[in-house]
Amino acid sequence: MNIGIIGAGHIGSALAVRLTSLGHSVYIANSRGPETLTDLAKKTGAIPVTAQEAARHGEIIVVTIPLKKIPDLPKDLFEGVPASVPVIDTSNYYPLLRDGQIPELESGDLTESEWVQQHLVRPVLKVFNNIFAANLENNGQPAGTPGRIALAVAGDDTAAKQKAMALVDELGFDAVDGGSLHESWRQQPGSPLYCTDLPAAEVQQHLASLGTTRTAEQHAEFAANQAASEKQLEAQGVRL
Repeated sequence: MNIGIIGAGHIGSALAVRLTSLGHSVYIANSRGPETLTDLAKKTGAIPVTAQEAARHGEIIVVTIPLKKIPDLPKDLFEGVPASVPVIDTSNYYPLLRDGQIPELESGDLTESEWVQQHLVRPVLKVFNNIFAANLENNGQPAGTPGRIALAVAGDDTAAKQKAMALVDELGFDAVDGGSLHESWRQQPGSPLYCTDLPAAEVQQHLASLGTTRTAEQHAEFAANQAASEKQLEAQGVRL
């Protein structure tokens, strides 16, 4: 396939490595321009381009940039891109370490990817946000391997979700239907599915136990979990 990646950070780079190794044609962009991606191109085989060129490159587009940078993307980014092309959002909200407070996300009424969808004015899918980049690049396994890591895919378009789930499987992970985009809070930071690398049966069990409508108690619990995690990372000098 032709796949465009907007964002050349940890997840974008890991996806570029894996997707080119599988024979896909990958265009990759960052905010600083294609001339700054020479080393990444040599490492991955991906072709450095502008964000607009990446968005127009084919069958699946991945947006993988810091959440606070989403409003800075060109307003015409997806102009002319067929509605049938799935757009994957991998973003996470880190209010302490990176993004500052985004008021619309503080109440729990809106999921991160719903907020992204509003800014892109384009339906999106949520996947690849809850796995470490190194594990995404290195820990894929053939289908049927015991303990194979499962990744939830949330979204509202059935056909787009099927394409994304097929890509997840090709990358070496079990794809689990994560429900609608409004239900993608179940895989956000602070949740039991965030960077825990669970097999499919356990992912499905957690999804079922969490329910489909986020309660105020769940929002508070996950926010507290994420705050504690961010403080720990800050103490360790980790930069996102």
